[in-house]
Amino acid sequence: MSLKNSQYDSLMRQYNQRQLQNRHQLDERIRTAYSRIPRLADIDREISSASMEKARLLLGESSGKDFDLDARIQELSAERARLLAEHGFPGDYLKMRYTCPLCHDTGYVNNQKCVCFKKAAVDLLYTQSNIRDILQTENFDHFSFDFYSDDIISPATGLSARQTARDAVRRARDFIKNFDTSFENLFLYGDTGVGKTFLSHCIAKELIDTAHCVIYFSAFDLFEMFARNTFSDSGEAEDMNRYIFDCDLLIIDDLGTELTNSFVASQLFLCINERIMHRKSTIISTNLTLENFKETYSERVFSRISSSYTMIKLIGSDIRIQKKFLGGN
Repeated sequence: MSLKNSQYDSLMRQYNQRQLQNRHQLDERIRTAYSRIPRLADIDREISSASMEKARLLLGESSGKDFDLDARIQELSAERARLLAEHGFPGDYLKMRYTCPLCHDTGYVNNQKCVCFKKAAVDLLYTQSNIRDILQTENFDHFSFDFYSDDIISPATGLSARQTARDAVRRARDFIKNFDTSFENLFLYGDTGVGKTFLSHCIAKELIDTAHCVIYFSAFDLFEMFARNTFSDSGEAEDMNRYIFDCDLLIIDDLGTELTNSFVASQLFLCINERIMHRKSTIISTNLTLENFKETYSERVFSRISSSYTMIKLIGSDIRIQKKFLGGN
């Protein structure tokens, strides 16, 4: 996965600011040391002067006596270290201090992205996902099959709620595993509180942790934003629409809870159609039955989804209510 230009530029601005800040801190340390030990300024000037004189000698621009530049620099550096120590300064006081010693705050090591760049990219993607905080608790590490009963059986499949949940998790993990090699969309449906949103969050965390761009919207917020952008000619609105259409994974949660009208249906079709055409994956979750979904959003929308999405139904008792009875949140 490659970052969008705006995301990459944002990260590189952070590195530039880091470099400027570290340079400023070094300049402050130099001023402090020079004020307390005036001889240090002389030493730096002598090192610079010796280097320039050696260069002139090598280029034949000077008739002076040749000398060992390395030995001269070592001699002056040793004097500098001694003076710093005598005045209580650490040995590296006049050296640049990098936030990342591996890439020296450039983001790259041998033309490859540094580990700090990858961490910064993931952090940025978390921030832009809209669900940064919730993913700390809603992830596969906290997914429990204990809330799914063996006694609730689907008449359509003959599988229990727990078996259905295990199958859904398996398919979710396959979706993650094959994300970069196989284009797929997921349609999660079932009654309220059976874990659809939780499962989509699990998927989101795994993909963000591998530096994929994931954006989460509740259906209400998504269509409200589309409405604002439709009547705006600002570049920001255009960028946001493009961002929604181009991100690696778009999650539309609780579809059917928004105020549905012809505008919403047309915007939904536009969104899912654009992402299908560009082979960008989408996860939709809804409490609606398939029949109600078709009636709500039109035959055209339902046909596009049913032909391009993997349908995953979850069944069972409302997990939020179960947690309340167990004293949880």
